[in-house]
Amino acid sequence: MATILVVDDELGIRALLSEILTDEGHSVELAEDAAQARACRDRRRPDLVLLDIWMPDVDGITLLKEWSASSLLTMPVIMMSGHGTIDTAVEATKHGAMAFLEKPITLQKLLRAVEQGLAKPAPRTAPPAGNPRHDNGYLHDVVMNSTPMQPMMPVNLGPQSEQSFDLDRPLREARDAFEKSYFEFHLAQENGSMTRVAEKTGLERTHLYRKLKQLGVDLTRNKRGAA
Repeated sequence: MATILVVDDELGIRALLSEILTDEGHSVELAEDAAQARACRDRRRPDLVLLDIWMPDVDGITLLKEWSASSLLTMPVIMMSGHGTIDTAVEATKHGAMAFLEKPITLQKLLRAVEQGLAKPAPRTAPPAGNPRHDNGYLHDVVMNSTPMQPMMPVNLGPQSEQSFDLDRPLREARDAFEKSYFEFHLAQENGSMTRVAEKTGLERTHLYRKLKQLGVDLTRNKRGAA
């Protein structure tokens, strides 16, 4: 289990990444700006940092440069941005970032970047200017798929999951009731494993988390049942 610091000024992004990484067994620290990130870095010495570029006070590149110049870049840093460019990615790697992930972030590429980041030694000094590191195959990966979830098709839940639905209600309410039962069924079948449910239902896990929250599915109860 690693300690991962997530630095992002968007509450929704912090919450989503925290939930995913916690579910993977990591300890997650959250910061919404550079000041909180500095304090958390000094206090917890994280094993890896996910650092957003665009923040209201001090941007992520400036904070990265600060850590690098002060010999505080003792952990791998993965930059994140929804408005990044190749030039931004190159600048980040010049100053010690090991990867650049573009928002919105897909689960698969996020977890791959984190796994590879934790497997690599942390940079002690920034690489020489003009010689950015391009050894990371996922440097310019797009890390979240923002494509809206497609409407669900009718599914046979099997004899042990017979469920009666009140059809005398608005379509949206009836559909939500069905989807909630559908996901609860698969969570029970897969012993609460979000990874296996995502594979079984054909959804990116980031979309799956959002859908389960929207439907009010109790993930804690499913995890307890899996123990």
